[in-house]
Amino acid sequence: MKVAKQTFKFFVFISMLFASAFAMADTTVNDGKSDGGQVDTKKEVEDYILHHIQDSHDFSLYSYTSDSGERKHLGFPLPVILWSSNGLVTFMSSEFHHNDDGSVIVEKNGSKFVKIHSKIHELDAGATTVAYDEDHHATNAHRIWDFSITKSVFGVLIIGLLMLIWFSGLARQYKKKQIPTGFARVLEPLVLYVRDEIARPNIGEKHYRRFTGYLLTVFFFIWILNLLGLTPFGFNVTGQLAVTACLAIFTLVIYTVSGNKDYWMHILWMPGVPILIRPVLAIIELAGALIIKPFSLLVRLFANISAGHIVVMSLIAIMFTLKESLGVVGATGLSLVLSFFITLIEVLVAFLQAYIFTMLSALFIGMAVAEHEHH
Repeated sequence: MKVAKQTFKFFVFISMLFASAFAMADTTVNDGKSDGGQVDTKKEVEDYILHHIQDSHDFSLYSYTSDSGERKHLGFPLPVILWSSNGLVTFMSSEFHHNDDGSVIVEKNGSKFVKIHSKIHELDAGATTVAYDEDHHATNAHRIWDFSITKSVFGVLIIGLLMLIWFSGLARQYKKKQIPTGFARVLEPLVLYVRDEIARPNIGEKHYRRFTGYLLTVFFFIWILNLLGLTPFGFNVTGQLAVTACLAIFTLVIYTVSGNKDYWMHILWMPGVPILIRPVLAIIELAGALIIKPFSLLVRLFANISAGHIVVMSLIAIMFTLKESLGVVGATGLSLVLSFFITLIEVLVAFLQAYIFTMLSALFIGMAVAEHEHH
């Protein structure tokens, strides 16, 4: 109960912290459309869905069109941290006024910055506007090192802090009592499940304790972020290739460093096969251990989560794209029913993908630390 109260206080603190930023983020932008920025055609829906699953430099909760035809966005800005040609530059993302086509220029520390397709560019010296080629690529602006706190980074920090609070509370309760109380009782069976059903069977009794902490972290991190992606907040952290690649690299480093003599001998000089075949097998095994295994981890998680978001939003878009053929009531009803059932499936997928990533990580680690008897 105490941990749950701390979590609630944390959410209240975050809400109060960014409440003052809502007024700053409520920026009027004229999108130049007579329809007030509505998204109803097939092309507009496709562009909106692709934009939604991408990362962003600000956190938009709600957008609407005023009576004058101007777009207003409610949310809060996030810190922009850039390494430009003139050194380190920091400012808040609200200075871009939600613009994403490069028409808004932010001048800081002698440099000019624009945001094009969610990527921040620095204008070349002497340039006052962005020039594009036939493929709509900027010709007088270049990409720079971007260390900004984006929406995905914000989500990672929030979930990381929550996990630290929850599991620190669970650890403290284990030191004082045998049976946890409050929210810790919800975490305990999940922790035991990962330990007894994933870590112990795949890694073995001798070594599983060394890696259970990592497996628990990966499982809960992925699962909670997957569930958070199903909320209206618009998080798609595990649908970002950089995040899944980072998780896969962690697993790669762990089983590579932890590999024992038997593991490397079976990779580099496979016993029991003709000597002429061994170099060929070594190349294949090295490619499997260093490339194929981590690649399968990162692609499976990224593709399934991104596809789930695209399917849910495509079903929601039925109420706009089919309203002429089915009518407003028919299109809306069909959209709600299909979206509801696919969301239930996505809740299962959220757990399943966390389980699969953790299970495969445990399996790869178990293969690296397994001890073989040679006769």
